[in-house]
This record gives sequence, C-alpha cells and structure tokens, in this order.
Amino acid sequence: WRELPVRLADFGVLHRNELSGALSGLTRVRRFQQDDAHIFCTSEQIVDEIRGCLDFMEAIYTVLGFTYELELSTRPAKYLGELEVWDDAESRLKEALDGSGATWQLNPGDGAFYGPKIDITVHDALRRPFQCATIQLDFQLPIRFELTYNAPDGTEKRPVIVHRAILGSIERMTGILTEHFAGKWPFWLSPRQVMVVPVMPMFNDYATELQRKLHLQGIVIDN
Repeated sequence: WRELPVRLADFGVLHRNELSGALSGLTRVRRFQQDDAHIFCTSEQIVDEIRGCLDFMEAIYTVLGFTYELELSTRPAKYLGELEVWDDAESRLKEALDGSGATWQLNPGDGAFYGPKIDITVHDALRRPFQCATIQLDFQLPIRFELTYNAPDGTEKRPVIVHRAILGSIERMTGILTEHFAGKWPFWLSPRQVMVVPVMPMFNDYATELQRKLHLQGIVIDN
C-alpha cells in the first residue's frame, strides 16, 4: 500500500477494425497510437487520482485552446461485476467531478462493460464533436487478474485501475488540431517554425550559418 498509486503510461500502437464506410481521414483510422495510462490505486485514492487526471486534461486543453464537455457515462445494460461495485464506482466519479468545479452531464447507460467512465468531447473549427480524452474506472480487471496489495492492517485487498487518455488517438488529435488552427499553427507546435530564404547567392553562406545557429537553439528550420 505504501507504493500505491502506481502510474504507468505508454504510446502504444492500437488496432481497431473499423468498417470501411466509417473511416475518415485522420479522425477515424484502423491503426493509431494513444497516450494510454493505467493507474493502480486503492479505493480511498480514487477521487484524488481522478481529480489529478481532470487537472492534467484541463492544463493540456487550455494550452491547445480547446473548449470541452464532460459526461459521466454510467452502467450499460450488459455489464460485468456486482451492482454494488458499480454504484460505488459511479459515486466516486460523481464526487471527483463535483469537486473539480467543472460542469458535467449524466450519460446514462453508455459506460464501458467493465466500469463507468468520464467522456470528454471537444469540437473542431466546424463545431463537429469528437471524443478524445477519456477517464475510466475499472474494478473488473483487478478481479480477473487476481491483483492484490498488502493493506496497513496486514490483509490483502483489491486495487482499482484507472484507464486514462488525454489526447486520445494521436492521429485524431492531429486532424482536429489541423482544423482547429486552420493551418496557422502556433509557433511552438508548427512543423515548420522558421524558413531562411537568401535573396541572392552571395548570402547563401550567411543563411546556412543562421540556419545552423537556430537549429542549435531547438528551432525547426528550413533553408
């Protein structure tokens, strides 16, 4: 219990067999990468960990200039586990959302089969909605994998898993950002930050030297 929470994150490659008619540019593809994270924590740590995820998302989306909507998706018709566990998980997410001060809506019956989740929807420049970030509470996988930790009283208890993605699909986020900025990327995010164009051949050496100096400063530059 002293080592919890354990937070693990990766940008793994995922595959989803989308129907051909559902594929759309970068926003819906069959192979993508996701900023996936899994947090193993105690039941008492759930609210703080969820709030930490919400704060992280707020920081990232504020920098990108996004507005977003929060929804709490609750138990679907077909679900795993005990009803009491689901009720407890949903109450923890409600507590975290209320404590964040953000406005949120209830989305009944749209949770994952293994647990409730917080869905975050952003809009591109054309006001089209996209789900990017997600925060999901999972009581079922720790049971199925027989995960336990040693509690302070010496007993073995079951941890909880928080599934968290902030950007979601990197490909989808790239497509949304392209629309959002209408091609006018902020300097820090632009794939071409500076271009040096010598006006005469006699300035080529100077342009090359300038390119080298800017490159050493970490600026993406073409010449």
